[in-house]
Amino acid sequence: EVQLVESGGGLVQAGGSLRLSCVASGFTFDDYAIGWFRQAPGKEREGVSGISPSDGSAYYADSVKGRFTISSDNAKNTVYLQMNSLEPEDTAVYYCAAEFEHWGWGRAWYVDDEYNYWGQGTQVTVSS
Repeated sequence: EVQLVESGGGLVQAGGSLRLSCVASGFTFDDYAIGWFRQAPGKEREGVSGISPSDGSAYYADSVKGRFTISSDNAKNTVYLQMNSLEPEDTAVYYCAAEFEHWGWGRAWYVDDEYNYWGQGTQVTVSS
């Protein structure tokens, strides 16, 4: 059974940091790309960051570049999202998702329809 389990969300003041974790199981970790998405109330889901665990290539939305860092620990089948300098606009439910990696994945890492598996989400709330 494929599972993606997120953790690490919470309430933090603006300027603070959180680290989200996404633990994957039920599939060959190196064969899949992992994306982080978020959805705020009343807004569409948007891509935040993506990584290819097989080669480490990483991608970021413009809104989080320089503040968020994605990484993977292949031995633990885990992808992390380190979020620094958090802003109230970062408040959302954060989801990790897995997509079977194919040539050109990086060009559309932010397209949620491409992802096969999703976690249940973890709430991040940033107070001003």
